Amino acid sequence: MNRLLNRIAVIGMSMALATIPLFADDVAPAQDRFVVHEWGTFTTIVGDEGVALDWRPLNGSSDLPKFVYEIGGLSNARGLRHRFIRKDEVQAQVRMETPVVYFYAPQEMTASLRVQFPRGTISEWYPQAKAVSPNFIDWGQFKVMPTATVALPREKESSHYYAARETDAAVVRVCRTDSESFEHEKFLFYRGVGTFELPLTVQMLGDRVALQNTGVDDLGEVIVFENRAGKIGYRILCASRERVVVERPVTDRTLEALGRDLERLLTSQGLYEKEAKAMIETWRDQWFEEGLRAFYVLPLKATDAILPITIKPDPAELVRVLVGRVELITPEMENDLMVKVRKLGDPSYRVREKTSRELKQRGRFAEPTLRQLLAKTDDPEIKVRIKEVLARQETVATK
Repeated sequence: MNRLLNRIAVIGMSMALATIPLFADDVAPAQDRFVVHEWGTFTTIVGDEGVALDWRPLNGSSDLPKFVYEIGGLSNARGLRHRFIRKDEVQAQVRMETPVVYFYAPQEMTASLRVQFPRGTISEWYPQAKAVSPNFIDWGQFKVMPTATVALPREKESSHYYAARETDAAVVRVCRTDSESFEHEKFLFYRGVGTFELPLTVQMLGDRVALQNTGVDDLGEVIVFENRAGKIGYRILCASRERVVVERPVTDRTLEALGRDLERLLTSQGLYEKEAKAMIETWRDQWFEEGLRAFYVLPLKATDAILPITIKPDPAELVRVLVGRVELITPEMENDLMVKVRKLGDPSYRVREKTSRELKQRGRFAEPTLRQLLAKTDDPEIKVRIKEVLARQETVATK
């Protein structure tokens, strides 16, 4: 009898253990309470002094689906209800990229959300908000529908926007302000640009990288990443109040390993595993492209100061994970652009046209790099050519 009871106990224990997650990431989102999670990115470009440079973050073609609303959409009744603002004209030091807000609830409920951006400008959003101004966005009341199955808008063209939907979050239903129709999405999405201080300074010192926490709260881990001609390297360290100087990463790592470390960092801040994966997948093409950059998570107090948020009813849990992404202008980038600027004086029209196209491929990062080159060069001919390129970019932006 005792032997039989022992066997039953062992079997019962095994069955119980089988229901216990092996890792914290395996825990499913709580369905018995109202939970709100948010992730997004603050992107800056820094030059020789480690100071964020002015640039036009919204210059160039949009990477968002056409159904997303924007500040420049007045011409087709999709934008702000007041003054027309051209996206390409907006200059700033920080691009606030793709904050998305997820909602989890045990049953259908009504909620409201308002985000302020006192030192910035809201530039894109979806679904349509009740009220939008440069310094805030307010969706008013909307429905959180955890069991709803609806067709979400999607275009034929690919976009990293859709990756953010791959979570267990509830569908939200927002009533359009101009009709009785509704818009549905798996999150509330907004973007913007601004000029404000971030708590980490990153600077190139020759062939090394210097980091320093200039904020009042601890930053935790910082990932210094480099993609050099397709080879990957990264370091994980802690930024302290004292300057930390490290060598540029040795390019002997893999994107798979980096993805795992980034996912661990994001989930350690409170994101669910699927949310962390969705964030990484959303920004994979830009986070891991060629270049040298640093990633870190802003302290919650800093995020709340930059983006004060009001949610009703008060959620049982609110997680906000805003990643700082610091892009460094490297000597290689400067040298490459200097070669291209010199080629703009080539007697061959084909060479000049090819070079102009290559400069455009540098996208929004070309302008701050060219401005830094302009300040450093003593060559009068190079100065003239750089000024001509910058003037053409400004002309395009103001048309």
